[in-house]
Amino acid sequence: MDMRAIFIDMDGTLLKASNYISERNKEAIYRLIDQGIMVFLATGRHYEVTAPYHKEIGLQTPMICLNGASIHDAETGKAMQMKTVRLNEERFHHLTAESPCNVIIHTATGLFCKETNEEIDYWIKVGKIPPQYIGDLRQATYQDVLKYSVRTGAASPEISSLFKTEAGVIDWNDGFELVAPDVSKWAAIKSLLDEYQISPNEVAAIGDGPNDIEMLRHAGIGVAMGNASEKVKAAADFVTEHHENDGLAEFIERYLLKSYAV
Repeated sequence: MDMRAIFIDMDGTLLKASNYISERNKEAIYRLIDQGIMVFLATGRHYEVTAPYHKEIGLQTPMICLNGASIHDAETGKAMQMKTVRLNEERFHHLTAESPCNVIIHTATGLFCKETNEEIDYWIKVGKIPPQYIGDLRQATYQDVLKYSVRTGAASPEISSLFKTEAGVIDWNDGFELVAPDVSKWAAIKSLLDEYQISPNEVAAIGDGPNDIEMLRHAGIGVAMGNASEKVKAAADFVTEHHENDGLAEFIERYLLKSYAV
């Protein structure tokens, strides 16, 4: 396959459940780079918990973070692009308060959350920056929101659908996320493809989540992980192995590396 770039999701794709990158995945990525293929990360994570892995692999490409709400420079970490979402805050907090959940608000200047948990503790450990605020978000002062994340512990389309006129909604098995209506990983990818003068047909994208569906559909080659849902798999051209079995490396070795190409 004649590819010039690959965009890789992190959780459930690049990373194992233990939040580590396997040596096999690293080696496959290194060989891609040696072959002249540009490697990008495209994740729902915020910059601070993306950058350490980007550095670990030694990538020199911009990072797509927060489902495409921000793109960060590889060297400085400075936001090259940010797209904020605007909700009726009073309505948002009223609706989410009716359901037991944690609310995490990603802003241009940091993280605000209703309560801490194991996920946020991990973010603090990796990103080295604690939330700016933990507590009743109705009392918090924040602006320039890039992403709202509502963790209800279960799929909550009855709540998330109430925001579809205000935001782009991404439904997960444990809640939902809200971004600006024109934000997605694919929209961010397109802006980078324009910059690098790469055609979508020369791009592979690989991921496992509902926030990956659009990029899997529109990239030249869309690859779903074996651990993805059936809906995500249906959007892809290929389905590779489970992320615990190095499905990323499996695809790269089989289809993209010249010495393995078929």
